Amino acid sequence: MLDKVRKLLAKAEDPACTPEEAEALTAKAAALIAKYGIDQALLDAREERPQVVGNRVVELAAPYLREKAYLLHIVAAALRCRSIRLERRAAEGLRVSVHLFGFEPDVAGVELLFASLLVQAARGLLREPVPPGQQAAAWRRSWLVGFGSAVAQRFAAASRPDELAEPGTALVLADRERAVDAAVAAEYPNVRAGRRRRLSGGGFEAGSAAGQRADLGGARVDAAGRAGVTAR
Repeated sequence: MLDKVRKLLAKAEDPACTPEEAEALTAKAAALIAKYGIDQALLDAREERPQVVGNRVVELAAPYLREKAYLLHIVAAALRCRSIRLERRAAEGLRVSVHLFGFEPDVAGVELLFASLLVQAARGLLREPVPPGQQAAAWRRSWLVGFGSAVAQRFAAASRPDELAEPGTALVLADRERAVDAAVAAEYPNVRAGRRRRLSGGGFEAGSAAGQRADLGGARVDAAGRAGVTAR
């Protein structure tokens, strides 16, 4: 299943792919990721397998580290995972990574979809020149935040619990959510909400429009809507 998703996203990221084709391919990939995670959860519950929460650390590459972490958090929350942003100062400057927690099918799906959305965002930034009078880095940071915000809205709109028709699905997913939360609390007992950032660039609206064009797949995407957290 994940190999099929990789192939769909690779086609969507091909420069020869039209925007309409890329949108359809991304939509299908996102729907498959979400359905696959739910199917695996139900199978584990039926066979009474132990709940094992996985985790992995995603190192982000400059530039726009915090904006990329924000996008990763949005994708993680939508696919039933939790994310903790970690920051540290090194000789070469700020280093940012994100610690993902979730069941393996969900975490794998998060990584795949996040990587594809990064490609779409990068292309969007290349297509839209920085307006005259705007500082380039500030405008692009606000553009990326706008892109991420629109993606979050699309995930929320795509969340349709009534389509989880199989009996017991909601209870199984709730049990998994509690297990993920417990794993995060065990690893990071002291976390704090990330401070609101004030962005000076004027690219938010353009980024939001680009994010609205990134079709995320519709049905069976479970948007958790949690606020981002930063580990001390």
